[in-house]
Amino acid sequence: MFLKKYFRKKILRLLARYTIEELIERGLVVGKNFKCMHGVIIDPSHVWHIHIGNNVTLAPRVHILAHDTSTYQHLGYTKIGNVTIGNNVFVGAESVILPNVRIGDNAIIGANSTVSRDIPANTVAAGSPAKVICSLKDFIDRNKQLMATSPVFENGYTLTENISMEARKAMREKLEHTKTGFVR
Repeated sequence: MFLKKYFRKKILRLLARYTIEELIERGLVVGKNFKCMHGVIIDPSHVWHIHIGNNVTLAPRVHILAHDTSTYQHLGYTKIGNVTIGNNVFVGAESVILPNVRIGDNAIIGANSTVSRDIPANTVAAGSPAKVICSLKDFIDRNKQLMATSPVFENGYTLTENISMEARKAMREKLEHTKTGFVR
C-alpha cells in the first residue's frame, strides 16, 4: 500500500498534478463529504485562496483557478482572487471557476460552464459565462415531475454495483423510448 501511494505521488508530480492531500497541505480548505472526480485541477500555485464547503461534488475535468496571468505580460503582475464554493454545491463536468468568485450554498453549475462572477445560493447556473437559469426549487420540481413519467432504476443499475449485461441492455432499451431516466 505504501509503495502504491509513493509511486502514484511521483507519477502525479511528473504530470504536474497534485493529490487533494497535498493541496490541503498547501492551504486548500475542504469541507466534509468532498467528492472530486478524475481530471479535476485545483490551482496548485494559489490553492490557499480556495475554500470548498461541505457536500461539494466536482465532476470530471473541473478547473478552479485563483489566479489569472493574462495581466502579467503587460503589467508585470498576475491577478489573484479568492474562490469560495458553499455547501451542497455540484459543479458539472468541464466547468471552469475563475478567481474572485463565490458560489452560494445549494447551487448547481451546469456542465461546461465558465463561472466568472458570483452565483447566488439556491440557484442553477450554466453557460459561458455562467448565468442563473432558474431557482433550485424550480429545477427540483421539474425533475420530480419528469421522474414521475420516466424509468427509475435503483442501486443495482451502476457499474459500482456490478450491473449485469442483461440489465445494461434493458436499461438502454427503456431509455430509447423516454430519452431520460433516473438512477440511484
